[in-house]
Amino acid sequence: MLWKLVAQRLALGLVLLLAISAIIFAGTQILPGDVAQTILGQSATPEAVANLRHDLGLDQPAIYRYLQWLGGILHGDLGRSLANRQDIAQLVGGRLANTLFLAAVAAVIAVPLSVFLGLIAARHPNGLVDRVISILSLGAISLPEFFVGYLLMMAFAVKLDWFSSISNVHAGMSLGQRLSAVVLPCATLILAVLAHMMRMTRAAILNVLSSSYVETAELKGLAPFEIIVRHALPNAIAPIVNVVMLNLAYLVVGVVVVEVIFVYPGLGQLMVDHVAKRDVPVVQICGLIFAATYIGLNTFADIVSIVANPRLRHPK
Repeated sequence: MLWKLVAQRLALGLVLLLAISAIIFAGTQILPGDVAQTILGQSATPEAVANLRHDLGLDQPAIYRYLQWLGGILHGDLGRSLANRQDIAQLVGGRLANTLFLAAVAAVIAVPLSVFLGLIAARHPNGLVDRVISILSLGAISLPEFFVGYLLMMAFAVKLDWFSSISNVHAGMSLGQRLSAVVLPCATLILAVLAHMMRMTRAAILNVLSSSYVETAELKGLAPFEIIVRHALPNAIAPIVNVVMLNLAYLVVGVVVVEVIFVYPGLGQLMVDHVAKRDVPVVQICGLIFAATYIGLNTFADIVSIVANPRLRHPK
């Protein structure tokens, strides 16, 4: 039964990814303008534009081009950039590593901190600590990422001059130099996801604390924090994992704005640059990677919930 449910979730994730790939391809095809005309410039002759469209395969039916594009991806061929004819796999590889590094650093800090703050808030419901954490979290949720990023840049890069406003990383940097370069974008991402994860952790713990077995533990004389850690947290792990995975997916997918603000050489910045160049193959691959990451982490969260919660395995 368990393996059947896991297989169903994996199959559903693959079907959803296939549907998203079709949407991404269709969305890039209906964009206004002509790719060949953009590459050659406005002074190009109609014959030159037609020849380039033929070389790029743009004169083929859309469904044929989609199947050809999808078949290439399944065989590991991501195609070539229209802007510089560089292999897209090589172009995306380094940028994807930079994006994953930024998201990983933010996750390593945000996930334990959010769970800890959620436990503290649940330990003192409606108390001073809970109210302070709730007010600060609501304020963090209300502020958009770009505004938080510019505030941090103004405070720590312009006024205090502690960090650089441009988060430039390259292959020759040490780990310490990389960490120093990503402090501001990492702080922006942490503030963006911390409040949501903390509030959901608090809600899940408080929901479990109302159960009868928790009352039994209280009657046995166990300390309140011990009850939360030993009894409430394990039973609330499924919704917490779901929220954590959703926010981890957001850390990878939602870095586009943050990377643009801090000129961070990640996948989001690459996609924005090539949107401006109307480099459709690169934009398609970047969008597909973001979609695959989001769907993959959500599928993983579903599987963890099924494994951790017997009620999901036996809904009847």
